Amino acid sequence: MAESMKGLKRTCRCAELSVANVGQEVTVMGWVAKQRNKGGIIFVDMRDRSGILQVIFEESDCGSEHFEKAAGIRSEYVIAVTGMVEKRSGAVNENLKTGEIEVRAKSIRVLSESETPPFPVEADSKTKEEIRLKYRYLDLRRPDIQEKMMLRSKIATTMRAFMAEEGFIEIETPILCKSTPEGARDYLVPSRVHQGSFYALPQSPQLYKQLLMCSGYDRYFQIAKCFRDEDLRADRQPEFTQADMELSFVDVEDVLDVNERLIQRVCKEAIGLEVKLPLPRITWQEAMDRYGSDKPDTRFGMELVDVSEVVKDCGFGVFTGALENGGSVRGLNVKGQGAMPRKKIDALVDMAKGSGAKGLAYLCIGEDGTIKSSFTKFLTEEQVTDLIRAMGGENGDLLLFAADKNNIVWGVLGQLRLELGKQLGLYDPNQFNFLWVTEFPLLEWSDEENRFMAMHHPFTMPMEEDWQYIDSDPGRVRAKAYDIVLNGVELGGGSVRIHQDDIQEKMFEVLGFTKERAWEQFGFLLTAFKYGVPPHAGLAYGLDRFVMLLTHADSIREVIAFPKVKDASCLMTQAPGEVDETQLEELGIQITPVMEEE
Repeated sequence: MAESMKGLKRTCRCAELSVANVGQEVTVMGWVAKQRNKGGIIFVDMRDRSGILQVIFEESDCGSEHFEKAAGIRSEYVIAVTGMVEKRSGAVNENLKTGEIEVRAKSIRVLSESETPPFPVEADSKTKEEIRLKYRYLDLRRPDIQEKMMLRSKIATTMRAFMAEEGFIEIETPILCKSTPEGARDYLVPSRVHQGSFYALPQSPQLYKQLLMCSGYDRYFQIAKCFRDEDLRADRQPEFTQADMELSFVDVEDVLDVNERLIQRVCKEAIGLEVKLPLPRITWQEAMDRYGSDKPDTRFGMELVDVSEVVKDCGFGVFTGALENGGSVRGLNVKGQGAMPRKKIDALVDMAKGSGAKGLAYLCIGEDGTIKSSFTKFLTEEQVTDLIRAMGGENGDLLLFAADKNNIVWGVLGQLRLELGKQLGLYDPNQFNFLWVTEFPLLEWSDEENRFMAMHHPFTMPMEEDWQYIDSDPGRVRAKAYDIVLNGVELGGGSVRIHQDDIQEKMFEVLGFTKERAWEQFGFLLTAFKYGVPPHAGLAYGLDRFVMLLTHADSIREVIAFPKVKDASCLMTQAPGEVDETQLEELGIQITPVMEEE
């Protein structure tokens, strides 16, 4: 039966004790991780967020009443123990912070009993994620998860301290906003007072932080909740957290400088990682040409090679056809894999097809120089030699080729490069490679919409020297946009913003907005811009992703206290759920069942 805490005060957390406390009487409180009854002596591993402490009960020290209580406790009971700190009588446990000591109990109180949990509360749990997320409050007790959550708190605290030192003001922006459907889908919130009208949950604080620059706050910072109604992946959630900032009277270099120093500080204080500055930079075009990705993993080589010139006159229609359609032929040299079994090569071909390619050409060079290939019969001996030379091919290598439009070739080979890097263990998982990707295209063509779309958002400043091409060749215009990448994951992104009326109006025009629609959606911003707007720029980090990478977690679900699963539902609370009919009536909402097509 549970007892009260009356008269008891916790003196410290379990793992805050060390040999320096030997001889002191302490009161510790926490959960029972394990109880081992050896007859005359009972060993209890007590756990709280600081770690595990061994407590020993002997009847001669604590009396029969407390000894019997200790004999009756089970895993996940909440207990309070008072006793003396001693050096361990048995072997030192090198794996515990408290491995040199133990507490000899004088008394115990059972503050709360527990049913047998549905899975063991232990680090590196092998329990299925669905079960763990259903009982997330138990999962969050696991020491490895608690470490990640505490590190997340430390990272946020470090960010706040650094930003304050740099003159940033923390300002909260609204959660109930106006819907501006340009990009991902909004989550909509119906208004009871204004029936038929909806708020949107913010996809980012973008417009508000630009307005704050108009308001003269100069440097703004916020750890902000954001919401996007989109399909989920391992590193995506319907609600996520951004470390968001905006600065006035700055250009690209100023934003990159303050963020490099922020990254350096966070990595040093959070995980003791020394990050050397300046961080390497690469333009978007170079990133795509070398790695097939605008968020390249630079922990290993295996870069793409453009062989279009070498094969332009060959007899292989797949290559020449791609070139005639304005595409390219590019390859990967998978060093030392010339003897890869055909079954594995076929799996790579299937992966390429899954990424949008019509196929994948390969050329295996044996250790003796013999060649096995899916296409060399269409090439002359000289062309084959030139192709191998262009690829840096040597005996024992596997050469893979994709031919299509550039964006398909980049996507296919970029994906294959990452998969092969992982399969072949080509990088150190404990290495941290930061990289700036700069000079993104301002616009990207959407076949679906049949128009140019903003690659970042409609408020991104073009590079001055490229603006002359906005009518004649919009795809050629580069943006003053930049992403920060870590180990092949986009950590954050930002840009210099447009602050001139004429450029902003032209940008809306290029994106297919009528003047009326632009004012309807963004009128409050455009009006604000009439009253003196400073040049400004900003950046936002995905805080969840940052923590995920620094803790080597497999998914951001591990570093979010109460995450959603792939269909955006919460297994623990069963959200989203149906609501009372009365609530719907108040909101003027009627649910219409969707009729499934036969």
